Amino acid sequence: MRLGWGADSPVFRQMFTGLFIPGGTHEQANYFNELQRRTTSPECAARYFDVAGDIDVSDLLAKVTVPTLVMHARGDLMVPFEAGRQLATGIPGAHFIALPGQNHLFLQDEPASDRFFEEIRLFLGH
Repeated sequence: MRLGWGADSPVFRQMFTGLFIPGGTHEQANYFNELQRRTTSPECAARYFDVAGDIDVSDLLAKVTVPTLVMHARGDLMVPFEAGRQLATGIPGAHFIALPGQNHLFLQDEPASDRFFEEIRLFLGH
């Protein structure tokens, strides 16, 4: 990651793009590849992935006392669907919504995007 992230060629970053937005168009993938390169240094990207993979808050979930909405795309390639379900199960009274699609980041014109915002409106009572 420290060597490939900042390279002029997007080949290395494309691996992450494929996980985050596998349903993206070629143009969206190119944009996301470039966004990754411009917004995060190779060192920062490597450190983030080292640390993020080790975070485990499962022992704190039962302490959450506020209304909680957890949504997860069924085919998410970045984070397994079951992880979202387990997160919601660990929070007392949490409401879990399974969203259609496989993108970790919602794209504007996909069904999961509309459903995501509709569920937030319902959850907030608006």
